[in-house]
Amino acid sequence: MKALTLQAPKTPITCQEMPQPTPTKGQVLVKIKAAAINHRDVYITQGLYPGVVTPIILGSDGAGEVIEVGEDVSSSWLNQSVVLNPSIGWDSAPNVQPNNYRILGMPDNGCFAEYIAVDVDQIRKAPSHLSFEQAAALPLAGLTAYRALFSRAQLQKGERVLISGVGGGVALFACQFAIAAGAEVYVTSGSKEKIEAAIALGAKGGVSYKEENWHKLLQEKAKGGFDVIVDSAGGDGFKYFLDVANMGGRIVFYGGTRGSFKVNPQKVFWKQLSLLGSTMGNTKEFEQMLTFVATTQLIPVVDSTWKLEEGAKAFDYMDQGKQFGKIVFSMED
Repeated sequence: MKALTLQAPKTPITCQEMPQPTPTKGQVLVKIKAAAINHRDVYITQGLYPGVVTPIILGSDGAGEVIEVGEDVSSSWLNQSVVLNPSIGWDSAPNVQPNNYRILGMPDNGCFAEYIAVDVDQIRKAPSHLSFEQAAALPLAGLTAYRALFSRAQLQKGERVLISGVGGGVALFACQFAIAAGAEVYVTSGSKEKIEAAIALGAKGGVSYKEENWHKLLQEKAKGGFDVIVDSAGGDGFKYFLDVANMGGRIVFYGGTRGSFKVNPQKVFWKQLSLLGSTMGNTKEFEQMLTFVATTQLIPVVDSTWKLEEGAKAFDYMDQGKQFGKIVFSMED
């Protein structure tokens, strides 16, 4: 089978022939129809992710068709269209991931291949209204956004929400999920085009974080502050979220690409703010996320599709940060 492999950290990924896996007891063999890139994959190739194991087939996001079942697996799974849950081992502890928790695609071989063998517990039926490319866009980013918004921030219909850095996978899903949940959504981005694209999806407005006093401009546009703020960057700009948050607001963050941040404790306690860290999600939240997508008929945004043979170019495109939506590998002819 064809697969994208990383032979060593800080080297380009390569497309090569690999042995097709065989499902063991409790496993299924999935013919991957589409797989999506996450920043995690890029960071692994750059040696910026802890505990990198090589050689490895990367890829946390995949969708496809079950073509073989191992011992003790119901044959009813055969020919089912499925998505893979990238969270491995997070079942019994809903509040925080256990010590043995890991993410599909390193240290376990991932979805950037024509076939993958996984435990049957790691698959769920794909929402029927989605193509394989759209379904593959969902797992990691969709799960992270769902937990951040609904489990951690406890978003309610009618609340005003700020999504920073819209355009990236998780931020864009947070934007779409919040809109679908009946929230009033505003966004920030360094790109005017990405702000306009978010507005086309249903966001009320947005500002560029490159503008001076962007946080004041945002409050003017929104005619007030925000009940929920979702961030992935951290850095010096994080302090302004305390200014634009409403009394009792919740600020949830799932990344720190711009580094550490300082906050004014007086603003936090006086405004009764909650600062909430979040990452990935558990099995129940993955199922809830899929149900939410199916119920709302939400369509993930796919920026572009590539072939496995174009893997290195697709990773370079991801690293440039110009995408709006998910970058997906299509394995269909």
